[in-house]
Amino acid sequence: MQTTRKLLIYSQWNKNVFHVVKHRSTIAAPVAQCPYADVATNDHQIIANRAKKEVVTEQYLPYSQVPGPKPIPILGNTWRFFPIIGQFKISDIATMSFLLNQVWGRIVKVGGLMGRPDLLFVFDADEIEKCYRNEGQTPFRPSMPSLVKYKGELRKDFFGDLPGVVGVHGEKWKEFRSRVQKPILQLSTVRRYVKPLEQVTNDFMTRCQTQLLDENSELPNDFANEIHKWSLECIGLVALDTRLGCLDGTLDPKSEPQQIINAAQFALRNIAMLELKAPYWRWFPTPLWTRYVKNMDYFVEVCMKYISQATKRLQASGGVGGALDGEPSLIERVLKEEKNEKLATVMALDLILVGIDTISMAVCSILYQLATRPEEQEKIYQELKRNIPDKNTPLTIQLLEKNKYTKSFIKEVLRVYSTVIGNGRTLQNDTPICGYMIPKGVQVVFPNLVTGTMDEYVSDASEFKPERWIKSEDNDSNLHKFASLPYGHGSRMCLGRRFADMEMQILLAKLVRNYKLEYNHKPLNYAITFMYAPDGDLKFKMTPRVE
Repeated sequence: MQTTRKLLIYSQWNKNVFHVVKHRSTIAAPVAQCPYADVATNDHQIIANRAKKEVVTEQYLPYSQVPGPKPIPILGNTWRFFPIIGQFKISDIATMSFLLNQVWGRIVKVGGLMGRPDLLFVFDADEIEKCYRNEGQTPFRPSMPSLVKYKGELRKDFFGDLPGVVGVHGEKWKEFRSRVQKPILQLSTVRRYVKPLEQVTNDFMTRCQTQLLDENSELPNDFANEIHKWSLECIGLVALDTRLGCLDGTLDPKSEPQQIINAAQFALRNIAMLELKAPYWRWFPTPLWTRYVKNMDYFVEVCMKYISQATKRLQASGGVGGALDGEPSLIERVLKEEKNEKLATVMALDLILVGIDTISMAVCSILYQLATRPEEQEKIYQELKRNIPDKNTPLTIQLLEKNKYTKSFIKEVLRVYSTVIGNGRTLQNDTPICGYMIPKGVQVVFPNLVTGTMDEYVSDASEFKPERWIKSEDNDSNLHKFASLPYGHGSRMCLGRRFADMEMQILLAKLVRNYKLEYNHKPLNYAITFMYAPDGDLKFKMTPRVE
């Protein structure tokens, strides 16, 4: 009887939290405290877990006492993701993260997942910081067993000792990253791409204005796909040293650019389906796994083709022949320094695989927030107008740096609506976290989407305030450095983060300086595909500014 009551309380609480989180269309509203949270956990330790933090110096509670949803025999907690009877949707991990925090507190164990280690959610920015600070030189990031199987087993003939950085760990990851990170992260290389990326963005703006707007000056229902085209054209320029032609009119569904977009979306958006549901694909080729492999093979083929073309251009030009008009491009630098086409191919593959959907979904979110926040958009416009009086002035890195409010707007969107809902690590040693001794091998999740909107770590967390990111004597906002980490932290931080930041800044500068963006339809909810982004048609109204 008591057990039934707890399950009913838990089920009703799940519905309430789902309702609150699902409708976070304007700001991350704090979720009401569950009045029966301590009862629902069936774990008396939750009381101590939510009490004032204490420093434990000699003794830690055992891992078995970490609170969280209890697994059942055979099915463990995997049943919670089943259709109809399950409590969580694969596409709604964001809601699940808020729910776990609200019901069980600052540390939550989700164990008993078929075919994978336990997941440990940590909602404490101080503890997250300790985990990052204490990791070694080769941190193990929980990653895509499906991609690991593809690179390490199915296509081991191709990847061999050069598997890349995505889905790779240990010394192989360290060696590969050390060989490619200097040219990717070097500011002098990144800054050379301002002009060519601005040209891509100009082409995108022209396409929007002349080909996409309807009679109401609104962009089409599938505008998210147009953003993907812009993103792929930018990444193709950086990673493959070529213009792919994504913005050349209406793409045929069978065209190479559209197939690349489709392949990237499929590969990333089905990872959760492959890895959170029962992983039958590990033992026999399911239809989903077969299509995943086909998509990955297509990626490898495309990357090999363009890297080979870059090598030929480099040889024919005597050293410089790529997209930067006389200066060595990223790919040319890697090819010249490493003299290894396969290394450059794998690097490009990783950049494209994780870059297209990530940047595209971030831009969808940024533009939606821009269009629904006229006051903030006006501030961006006035800043751009001050710094770029003539809207036809070519952008430079110096001009981009001056636009502090524009950059802060992007950061604030990524705080409140973090595109990547969480980072994580697989523990390589037994580690104390939140007063518990967590054993080696557990996968720890750091949910940015939750910690970035917690009052403990961000002043006025429920308010959308880009100003909080601008350092000044008047700004006394509390902002924990480890509460919002959209690109991760440490040696496994996103390799392409500087290019991603620059691409988004260029797009906002060109768009807002020249156009006013509005959204005049029913507010959109946010949902998970592979990323956290607005769920629905982005029918923005785009009006040229008259000065």
